[in-house]
Amino acid sequence: MSEIHYGRGYVYSIQYHLVWCVKYRHDILYGDVDIDIKAL
Repeated sequence: MSEIHYGRGYVYSIQYHLVWCVKYRHDILYGDVDIDIKAL
């Protein structure tokens, strides 16, 4: 369920969609970023 935020004069809902292209299969996420994304 997306969360809608209301404020004075605005309404917004932030949603993300991440897509990885696996054509070359190189590692692109390193360190803590890799661990955090996998945990999500």
